[in-house]
Amino acid sequence: MTTSTRRYHITTFGCQMNKADSERMAGILEDMGFEWSEDPNQASLILYNTCTIRDNAEQKVYSYLGRQAKRKHNQPDLTLVVAGCVAQQEGEYLLRRVPELDLVMGPQHANRLQDLLQQVFDGNQVVATEPVHIMEDITKPRRDSKVTAWVNVIYGCNERCTYCVVPGVRGVEQSRTPEAIKEEIEVIARQGYKEITLLGQNIDAYGRDLPGSTPEGRHKHTLTDLLYYIHDVPGIERIRFATSHPRYFTERLIRACAELPKVCEHFHVPFQSGDNKVLKRMSRGYTHEKYRRIIHTIRDYMPDAAISADAIVGFPGETEEQFENTLKLVADIGFDLLNTAAYSPRPGTPASVWDEQLSEEVKSERLQRLNHLVAIKAAERSQRYMGRIEEVLVEDQNSKDKTQVMGRTRGNRLTFFTGDINQLKGELLKVKITEVRAFSLTSEAVGVSQIMTV
Repeated sequence: MTTSTRRYHITTFGCQMNKADSERMAGILEDMGFEWSEDPNQASLILYNTCTIRDNAEQKVYSYLGRQAKRKHNQPDLTLVVAGCVAQQEGEYLLRRVPELDLVMGPQHANRLQDLLQQVFDGNQVVATEPVHIMEDITKPRRDSKVTAWVNVIYGCNERCTYCVVPGVRGVEQSRTPEAIKEEIEVIARQGYKEITLLGQNIDAYGRDLPGSTPEGRHKHTLTDLLYYIHDVPGIERIRFATSHPRYFTERLIRACAELPKVCEHFHVPFQSGDNKVLKRMSRGYTHEKYRRIIHTIRDYMPDAAISADAIVGFPGETEEQFENTLKLVADIGFDLLNTAAYSPRPGTPASVWDEQLSEEVKSERLQRLNHLVAIKAAERSQRYMGRIEEVLVEDQNSKDKTQVMGRTRGNRLTFFTGDINQLKGELLKVKITEVRAFSLTSEAVGVSQIMTV
């Protein structure tokens, strides 16, 4: 492969964790001398970072792969890589299905990309899906945003939800040390980023696998402790975290979020179902009553906090009455945003082989009813923004109206207003909300906020 042809393209499917992994792998490729290509057909190395949460995402990967596999017949020096959760789940089967593949690598191997590619360039077809201890991340990610940055704090998941493949494909929980995390954030701040999002498949479990406890008998490495530890990094103005699990969500964490000025008033706490029997079959480890208490406590400390969540409809055996309990929870709480999905059986999960699978028609009908209610409640929640002054971090141009820029409030509400992206990108602005919709706002700038001092 000549130096002039070393161009790469990455397509990312799925969650924020995958996006963060893709940024790190892009950083490795650029260290190796590859240049980014917007057009996959101009690239000599194509990497698909895959997601296996939903069946349609998996099928899309195979569709993309098929096109590039044909191209490889005419361009034998094309390198094809499948990374992420489908790679971990399918392993060598992927090579049998798509023999043109050069490298199949699970998410735990993201930091080993250079070594694995060297084996490929030496003439080997490589499968890297064995469990490994995740090496500390010394790569410099090629970050897609110039304003906000992901920071992995814990990899893997020890939960065993009966519908979920994540523990099987991302491995057991492995927390990074607070020192390594803070060091990465300091680098990010020096690069000019103003907002970070701490990431974990189950972020509230952060630190459980790190040694040490306090004299009071409390574990000294928790997400709450981490927030206090990293809060004062100069230059970082906003801190977010995701994704939370109701089993581990504590009042101490909520209190820290209320006390720490940089931590945004936005909580993403998936509930999945509003019915206790369904939650038990999902092995979620909490009741809808406990979930309601968490939200009540958040709103006690921060009445204006934005709450988002995930929900699944049509879980095997879910009755109409049980589904209506989910509707009741959504109506009672009033989420700012709810990611909804019809249950999709995933290979190797307990629920996928249960007899009580619901028809696609029932799942689709329930999903429509839930989405209708979500839109109504989100529109009601949006009303509180009307006429208010909000702080927005400008991220990008509005793709549908080039005269406008877009950014997010501290509560994570997408906001559009007139402005020049070349002047405003990365700025923290005060805006007045002039129009509200279910999931976004329109506003007008009233001035640039000074760098906030804490």
